[in-house]
Amino acid sequence: METKDLLEILSNGNGVSGFEFNLKNEIIDAFGKYTDSVRLDRLGNIIAHKKGSGNGAVKILMAAHMDEIGFMVTDIDKKGFIHFTNIGGIDPRTILAQEVTIHGKEDILGLIGSKPPHLQDQSEQEKSIKMEDMIIDTGFDKEALSELISIGDSITVNRKMISLLNNRVSGKAMDDRAGVAALFETMKELEKINHHADVYFVATIQEEVTMAGALTATYGINPDIGIAVDVGFGRTPELNNSNSIEMGKGPGVLLGGNIHPGLRKRLVAVAGDYNVPVQTNVWPGPSGTDARAIQITREGVPALVLSIPLRYMHTSVEVLDLKDVSHTAKLLAFFSASIEENEMEGLLCF
Repeated sequence: METKDLLEILSNGNGVSGFEFNLKNEIIDAFGKYTDSVRLDRLGNIIAHKKGSGNGAVKILMAAHMDEIGFMVTDIDKKGFIHFTNIGGIDPRTILAQEVTIHGKEDILGLIGSKPPHLQDQSEQEKSIKMEDMIIDTGFDKEALSELISIGDSITVNRKMISLLNNRVSGKAMDDRAGVAALFETMKELEKINHHADVYFVATIQEEVTMAGALTATYGINPDIGIAVDVGFGRTPELNNSNSIEMGKGPGVLLGGNIHPGLRKRLVAVAGDYNVPVQTNVWPGPSGTDARAIQITREGVPALVLSIPLRYMHTSVEVLDLKDVSHTAKLLAFFSASIEENEMEGLLCF
């Protein structure tokens, strides 16, 4: 399977935080082709293990979260309209008039609507519409809808991945299924390379709400090095160099409090050795990625973050460059191959 094909399957699928199990078969099947073992842990993380020549003397964990932002049914009113809330961080301005799928006993299509502008007074027209003032219209009345949908059912935006010009794609949930796709391509790269370290590839759950998946997976694996593969803010006209990274120029290598300086130095050096383009991505505090959970598990795990540039994050039209996924995978593979047991103490010293 090509990496783009897997990304399309995952982007088009549904797996809001807490409902990631809908994607497990596709990820397990893909990961299983290029690793020695794949398992599903108690919380639903998918953990693939690729053995190195060092018989487990060094363990590297690479994590990318498979959950997406979305919605949840909170009520069905007497006229059959669905009221809902968000799961994960969503800007209400991006969801009005979107087509959605409610994942009940069967998938039901609906549309997010609100009061027409013609009927709004002046004060309403000057303000953004709040999520609690929106409804989902499916065409069903309350009685029929209640047979198909229950309070607590998940909802996703009904959007399919599309190909754009210049090797770019757009769709929902690229945050962070692009990261999962990068892990998949890393596995394929490591098929060609001798590596001493054992590598654990983890598709984590619930990063958007609790980071519970990264916490428990890291605790169980107890790695020597942890790497979160996530997305960063792709540059658009309103953003500046300090808070965004360019599309098509490789992953951002995070620099900040979450990041181990010695490992970051090695990562950048490896990128230079193999001509993999990288960018500096500055984040002075906790990164807001699985690296935060990885770093503070057990006695602490030295952590890194690679950020795939992504435009329009947390919308249904996220845009990324497939070259950046490929660059990320190559860097992860070459970095893993550079790690030897006899240098770990020096590498991790401050």
